[in-house]
Amino acid sequence: MSKSLLALALALTAFTSPVPDPDPQLSLPPLIPSIPGVTEPLTSNAPPLPILQLPTPPLPSPPFQGSDIKPKKIAYFWTGAGDNQHADFLATYSLDDDTFGQFIWLTDVPTSGNSPHHLGPSLDGKTLVGGGLLSLLKTQDTAYYFDVSNPYRPVFKKSNRALLSSITDEIRAKPDGGFFITYMGSAVGTSPGRLVETNANFDIIAEWPKDIAGTLNILGEQFSPHGLTIDWDKNIILTSDFVIPITVLKPSLGRVVANTLRLWNLASRTIISTITIPNGGGIQDVKFIPNNPESAALATAVHLGQIWIIYPFRIGANGKQGVAQLLYDLGPKARDTVAIYSDITTNGKYAYFTLTTANHIAALDISDLNNVKRLDDPDEIQPTVGPHYIKITPDQKHVLVTDYFVQTGEIGILNTAADFKALYIDIKSDGGLSFNRTIDFTGPFSERGGGKPHSSVVFDLSVPGKPVYY
Repeated sequence: MSKSLLALALALTAFTSPVPDPDPQLSLPPLIPSIPGVTEPLTSNAPPLPILQLPTPPLPSPPFQGSDIKPKKIAYFWTGAGDNQHADFLATYSLDDDTFGQFIWLTDVPTSGNSPHHLGPSLDGKTLVGGGLLSLLKTQDTAYYFDVSNPYRPVFKKSNRALLSSITDEIRAKPDGGFFITYMGSAVGTSPGRLVETNANFDIIAEWPKDIAGTLNILGEQFSPHGLTIDWDKNIILTSDFVIPITVLKPSLGRVVANTLRLWNLASRTIISTITIPNGGGIQDVKFIPNNPESAALATAVHLGQIWIIYPFRIGANGKQGVAQLLYDLGPKARDTVAIYSDITTNGKYAYFTLTTANHIAALDISDLNNVKRLDDPDEIQPTVGPHYIKITPDQKHVLVTDYFVQTGEIGILNTAADFKALYIDIKSDGGLSFNRTIDFTGPFSERGGGKPHSSVVFDLSVPGKPVYY
């Protein structure tokens, strides 16, 4: 390690207790206030700027007609306004058979152009948090919180941003009511990002790592955490490194992707080791396999179009904790599909993967990790364009996929095709998929330029007093 790098690490960190900071970080107000008739024209007349954009408030929201139905199954979609001028919003829909796809409610946030990204529920199911992929371009908050105590009428609660990091990605609820959230980039979208932690009031209390060794680790090799999975019983965290966010924005020489995951000690919030998937080309997602005796996890290697298995407690040939092994090659049509995101059934038997630019969703039977079986036909033309975010419903009978990944427009180099639909797909008895129903987001939100739904959370209220959500 060079003296200059060590000096930089020492300047950026200090010895701290493993206990998170007690003082929440600040969130700055928008730079330009909303003044009716004065600031609105700035939104429509502003030319596209490289990287930073004018931090204008959103245009006034068009009126909408809600519904008083009270379905047992509800989907919340964290959605961007297609014109990037109106407010981004949370859309609430019914998933019940008799009212499927019926719009229930729309909840605005006070900003626009965030490129809404992932969405997750708190442990008690009373709060959702959604992140903004491009919020930093307008110097806006990057995490948006919604009160869903009344599941049919979500209310915007608050927003905040981190000091050292931006580009909000994966979300995991903490037992105390707060969240862990991966922030893929620094405050200006470069590497390193951080693992952000909030308290039960959803105030940011820490950006990890903070120790000397951890800081040297993320300065020494690209740290762009996207995937996030936590084994609370075994006291470990895995994060997967995807892409340096600023490299997808102009001017760019091309996306800079990573081949690594970080294994963490949960209690101390410190990095144990770096795990490498050779030539992985962006390790977008990682998830622990439920009920696996070794706490094995599945990781997606985007360039390779492969699924790797991570054994966090095995010792590798390098003497370090954590071993990566190839589990399954999804074939040539899965290579370089920009994004591969996943979900796994709660019994650990089936795993599903969205191959964004291949317009395909793959299904694997992983009940025997020594004999993985593919359940989909890789040559089948499926009714999906740009699938990305995937959630298995709480009853394990369906998968919910949103057909939209990222479109940076004129300011970036990443613009994936999409049809802006939510696919409600049946899981067959053998784990295969049967395409069934969809929800269209282009027509209902035409006054906002259409809707761009990136992610979802599903609530199942079938059993009174015992809601299930994911």
